[in-house]
Amino acid sequence: MIEVSIIIPYFKKRKYIIKALRSIENQSLQKYEVIIVYDDNNLDDYIFIKNIIKNKKNFYIIKNNKNMGAGFSRNLGIKKSKGVYVAFLDADDYWHKKKLEYQIQFMKKNECIISHTDYKIIYTKPPLKEVLRKAKILDYKTLLNSCDIGLSTVIVKRSILKENNNFPKLKTKEDFVLWLEILKKNNCRILPLNKPLTFWRITENSLSSNFSQKIKDSYKVYNVYCKFNFIKSLFYVFILSFNALLKKAND
Repeated sequence: MIEVSIIIPYFKKRKYIIKALRSIENQSLQKYEVIIVYDDNNLDDYIFIKNIIKNKKNFYIIKNNKNMGAGFSRNLGIKKSKGVYVAFLDADDYWHKKKLEYQIQFMKKNECIISHTDYKIIYTKPPLKEVLRKAKILDYKTLLNSCDIGLSTVIVKRSILKENNNFPKLKTKEDFVLWLEILKKNNCRILPLNKPLTFWRITENSLSSNFSQKIKDSYKVYNVYCKFNFIKSLFYVFILSFNALLKKAND
């Protein structure tokens, strides 16, 4: 039985992908499948990854016809998945060797459909440092104010994702929309496992570090997807941005 499907969207992360895949191979829980969704028009890295995984059981690679973005790629991976749970890992991040074991045990014990963990942010450009981010209990109202979730820390019951819950077409914040949607539709909370089980890299020119793009997409989160009016959307963009700057100042 496949207990967990691991979805990895890939776009120009050749420098980091081997460590990401090795961190999966070293997991204490081995009942998994890995679905890499290749999202680059240049096929050099596609051949590189195919050679890496060719002898690895339950490692698969799917190629988009053109660059479609991380959200589209994750949705495609979810459609192809077979696990009871779905875990997300970005190609430049990596996991503690007991991440899957600890987190799935935690979810079963607490009967939750979605969880996240503490994670360490690794800055790959000056100032070189590591910052620990703590996971919190999050309900819909709390999450509206601040998306305190590392995407590569999240595990979700696959049955929930099959119920028309998808990553939207945004360059950033696509995960924020999905978490809000899951919480609202299921009237549930995202539960935290307070162990630092994920290592999240901030790389040069990454979309996650592009503040202006985040502002634009934050407005869309509230106005388009949450269906808030103009004033209410701007209010929440301000709160979200303020909390993001506060976290950065405390790093």
